[in-house]
Amino acid sequence: MMTNHAADADTRTVAGASATVFRDVRPFGGPAVDLVAVDGVLADAVPDGAVVEYVDGGGRLALPTLVDTHIHPDKTAWGEPWHSRRPAQGIAEYAAGDVELHRALPTPVAERARRLMAHAAAQGTRAMRAHADVAPAYGLEGVTGVAEAREKLRGVLDVQLVAFPQHGVERAPGTVELLEEAAAGGLIDAVGGIDPAGFDSGDGDSAGNRQLDVVFGIAERHGLAVDIHLHDVGERGLGPLREIAARTEALGLRGKVTISHAFAVAALSGQELDETADLLASADIALTTVAPSARTVLPFRRLAERGVRVGLGSDGVRDNWSPFGNADMLHRAWLLGWTRHVRLDEELEECFRLAADGGAELLGLPKADLRPGAPADFMLVEGECLPQVVIDLPRRDVVVRAGRVVARDGRLV
Repeated sequence: MMTNHAADADTRTVAGASATVFRDVRPFGGPAVDLVAVDGVLADAVPDGAVVEYVDGGGRLALPTLVDTHIHPDKTAWGEPWHSRRPAQGIAEYAAGDVELHRALPTPVAERARRLMAHAAAQGTRAMRAHADVAPAYGLEGVTGVAEAREKLRGVLDVQLVAFPQHGVERAPGTVELLEEAAAGGLIDAVGGIDPAGFDSGDGDSAGNRQLDVVFGIAERHGLAVDIHLHDVGERGLGPLREIAARTEALGLRGKVTISHAFAVAALSGQELDETADLLASADIALTTVAPSARTVLPFRRLAERGVRVGLGSDGVRDNWSPFGNADMLHRAWLLGWTRHVRLDEELEECFRLAADGGAELLGLPKADLRPGAPADFMLVEGECLPQVVIDLPRRDVVVRAGRVVARDGRLV
């Protein structure tokens, strides 16, 4: 069995390549096998003449590491003194509270973001899409802070960075220029938007076209992806969704556009849901959900059946919007199951797969399915089977990225 350091390792040196053999592990709770990692990829066997390191898995389950498709690390107060939140209603009041918290916290964005992102990686997150606020109140401090944290965690955590206009584009003059600056500087992977027909619609622009002109214009000029927060329900949400689909097709951005939250879709059922899903699938537009409530969580199984990519995310973590959140994607899979009132083993496994395979597909990453040829990205935990792990949330004893142990006992090494 493993020691309290979660793994015993010895190295046998033979001239040639290098490999790591993780002995006595149980992929997805099946029979015990050895997993062989060569150059960051799982292999059938150790190459001849390799330098081999052996890690004892002690009979633990091996499970894929997870992908957080929607998180806001720039806003977090994780690890900071307790912040008492004041009442707020509507996006504008919450955004004003974000500014107050930002000014009150003693620690720079880069350090707070790195702290949270490192914690996420130690809990088994291999990649994330991080949204950072861009507004005149912050300039590009959020973007540069998260970019600095990303660089410090390179090799441990893959990060796609979104410039997110939380305060709006129309509502916050100067934001367009900041988004352009972030894009031109090569700091970001995607440009964001927010409720173009509701929160951020200007006079005579009930469809939100002016915001969408800005967002898609920047994406087209700089070769970026698009990720738009869409909280609005009813036609105020569905109208922009249809416009986003049309622009995606017209600009050749299929596969590069995501709608986050998509509460208007969560409210649909029957034929209306299927028709909307078909529209999204035709334009290859992905959706993300954060399992906030039974009313707003996306029907991801039905969407997947219609060909829509769906990912799961943490959203805000201990920020001005909420004291809750922990950036633990295994816990988020648990929360998804709780929200949807699941009870069957296959339903619990689907929640885990959304956090693993769904997230990987949305971010354009190969699946970490523990088969030869897959990335050697996995975690070792105590447990009987995958459904039981989702329910019991055991400690992540070992986290492996590209065949290298990067965390033990829930902490980076």
